Amino acid sequence: MEKPLWYRWARVYAVGFGIIGFGFLLYNNIVPTDEELISRLSPELRAQYEKEKGLRRREQEELIKIVKQTSASNDPIWKTGPIKSPFEHGGEQLADVKQRYEKEMAEKKQMGEIERIRAELEEAQSKTKLETEEQLKKRTWYSWR
Repeated sequence: MEKPLWYRWARVYAVGFGIIGFGFLLYNNIVPTDEELISRLSPELRAQYEKEKGLRRREQEELIKIVKQTSASNDPIWKTGPIKSPFEHGGEQLADVKQRYEKEMAEKKQMGEIERIRAELEEAQSKTKLETEEQLKKRTWYSWR
């Protein structure tokens, strides 16, 4: 005797939900999160990842800015505008972007160092000025020191 039609469809849906549910659970339990993946990296790769995180964030911001500019224009989608095709010569390569970013970071670090040195210099100057004023107050008209 053949089963009723609703029973066969119920089995199809139950098996489908079972497969989808099993896949969902398997995905959630097996695929590592970004933090777990980074923690499993070797120390050298982790240091490189942390060093280049700012560059990747900056590239993403630039891309979003270009996408907003492109979406605001009335040009067709295939006109890339400021985005250069990797096949076109004369465009800025990733190495150039990376060098420019590293140069900017070095300049920021250098400016921070200069500010720190200026602060130390001002502190030393004010300290010597106070010491000089104290020495002048101690002097009398008969002092030969």
